[in-house]
Amino acid sequence: MGTVTSIASQKGGVSKTTSSISLAAGIARKDKRVLLIDIDSQANASKVLLPDYQQVRKDQTLYATIIDRKPLVIHKTNVPNLDIVPSHILLSNTDVELTTAIDHREARLKIQLDKVKDQYDYVFIDCPPALSWLTLNAFTASDQVVVVISPGYFELESINQINKTIYEVQQNFNPLLKIRGYLFSMADNTVNSKTSLKILRQTFPEYTFTNIIPRNVDLKDASMNKQDIFAYNPKCVGAEAYERVIKEAFNA
Repeated sequence: MGTVTSIASQKGGVSKTTSSISLAAGIARKDKRVLLIDIDSQANASKVLLPDYQQVRKDQTLYATIIDRKPLVIHKTNVPNLDIVPSHILLSNTDVELTTAIDHREARLKIQLDKVKDQYDYVFIDCPPALSWLTLNAFTASDQVVVVISPGYFELESINQINKTIYEVQQNFNPLLKIRGYLFSMADNTVNSKTSLKILRQTFPEYTFTNIIPRNVDLKDASMNKQDIFAYNPKCVGAEAYERVIKEAFNA
């Protein structure tokens, strides 16, 4: 009950938030109680899943927990069984705020999440595309990390840094944290994509998911329409791919 999974990447534009939304919404549609925590200050997951996001005050977001150390403010989404703790743009100042803090600056999310996570079957955390105090809070609160990787040399290189961060969190804050796997996204028939996937599987054979996420315009269109992919087009190749990942990685 309440398994906490961080969806992470050091680079932006790799379908990290799309994966967070799709995994959370897909599992929620299987009659499981799911909580998505948006700890990315861009708040893209919040904007997709909360139609009234523009009216949400900062004290109704994760800002209240990370900065003011208050309980999580949980909102219903437009997906049945899926709740969300929305983000706020002012979380972008977190590193400045927490650098001088001395009291549990890496565990502010964990302290509050531990109070509610047993109300859910699954908890997902959409991490920022940077290794910051927000990411450290997410990893400290998590049981496992799914790292999203897209094709490219720099994308593959970023794995080393995020693995180093996971190791440091294991050593200092959360010894039970583990890597659940690497999710290859935005795959297509180009040489770059095929070569990147081959290198990933050769380098991390035990961690790379068998199922991959193809480049699919429906995934972008779903976000533009403020819907998860299963609401927008459940028969598209993107939705079917995430369905396979859900079965492989989460037995759901």
